[in-house]
Amino acid sequence: MHETNKYLGASVPEAPVITSRVRWLYGFGSVAYGVKDNGFSFFLLFYYNQVLGLPGAYAGAAILIAMVFDAASDPLVGVWSDNTHSRLGRRHPFMYASALPVAIIYFFLWNPPQLNDFHLFIYLTVTAILIRFFITLYEIPSSSIVAELTDDYDERTRLLSFRYMMGWYGGLTMALLMWGVFMTMHGERSETAYRLYGTVGAIAMLVSILGSSAGLHKYIPYLKAPPERDSYAISNLLRDLKVTISNRNFGALFCAGLFAAIAGGVSTNFNTYMNLHFWEFTPEQMRWIILVLFCSAGLAAILAPIVTHRFDKKRSAMGIYAVAIVFGAMPVLLRLAGFFPGNDSPYLYPILMCHAMLDITLIVMFSIVQSSMLADIVEHSEMSTGRREEGLFFAARTFAAKATSGLGAFFAGVALDIISFPRDAAPGDVPADIVWNLGFIYGPSLMVFYLLALGSISFYRITRTGHDERVATLT
Repeated sequence: MHETNKYLGASVPEAPVITSRVRWLYGFGSVAYGVKDNGFSFFLLFYYNQVLGLPGAYAGAAILIAMVFDAASDPLVGVWSDNTHSRLGRRHPFMYASALPVAIIYFFLWNPPQLNDFHLFIYLTVTAILIRFFITLYEIPSSSIVAELTDDYDERTRLLSFRYMMGWYGGLTMALLMWGVFMTMHGERSETAYRLYGTVGAIAMLVSILGSSAGLHKYIPYLKAPPERDSYAISNLLRDLKVTISNRNFGALFCAGLFAAIAGGVSTNFNTYMNLHFWEFTPEQMRWIILVLFCSAGLAAILAPIVTHRFDKKRSAMGIYAVAIVFGAMPVLLRLAGFFPGNDSPYLYPILMCHAMLDITLIVMFSIVQSSMLADIVEHSEMSTGRREEGLFFAARTFAAKATSGLGAFFAGVALDIISFPRDAAPGDVPADIVWNLGFIYGPSLMVFYLLALGSISFYRITRTGHDERVATLT
């Protein structure tokens, strides 16, 4: 049987039954993004600054430039994918085309030649721009499929739970290999460790992209086709972007993404510095924390659909985020105030391990719910525009996140120079006042931006009942 969408005028087979196999295949594709995100968020700045000796401002600026270029490409890829006509559908041509370039460029990002500071800055900037562009070429079409596979309010959350879980598992596996194998074998500031990290990551990304794309290939007939157009000029793109951003529900998530991404950029780029110098963890201790975080991602994937089914998505997102804001920064703020165990205390590590597990569980749950909220905007927008623009919506969200998280990376790099954080510093050798300043920048700044994000989400208005009514009208 087929159903006809009266707005698109396109006939597609009835939606497929979403089985566990579909969820795993959809989720597996995010391993590639998780690997890339782990590298950029936790190790890239540290590698180029502390290992290769590139000044922090140079390294931070290179990452910022790459993110801005990447953010600009997101809406282009989204619109391009939304309006593509091919025998492989709208999404798969991009997914297949990205696989090999992603693997090759990611390898070279972590295996630079010997260069002076300026040329190393140029090398980092160019390779970072290229890898981000090609991962975007995959991630935007791939993630957009969720709104085409199903229009069910709860099933979208389940699908995205698998996607975020697998993305986190991809990143955590690479972090575990880095802390538990490569750094253990070669040292924390060894070029060899980072070169191995990049090589293994490149292979994992290739397998993830090809595996997910091929696995979902047979579902192409179930995916929506765009209406026929003679051309798609830049004026059309600007018009569609204006309509997209004018959607108030999207605007709420867009602004929340802006503030959360700035905070996330600060947090992730300071993470390695905080673990090694503020808490003085060893690679062995980091390995065990990473193992615990595997539980966090799995627990979040289980809890997010349960919570949203009980409380709906907006209330779930706000409740999760409010708890995460206070809970996340608590150890750093208590340490700055002198009310937290010292680094020589036997209680410190168990406390922080439990904190990390619960904190990441909340963060992943929020990410799942927020993405599911975004998927529901597709039908809300379609009612007024007559267009299904999954790619554009997901691209516009990542546009905000990438551009502003780049500000977080730049902020982190400049802050390290301002507080005179020494290069090639071993844990325990950094002066106490500099370590204190590191924590002071890290903790309070996160709370401010996360609170702004929470306030933005309060303006989201889509409910379960309204969504179901729109789906019934459109079908």
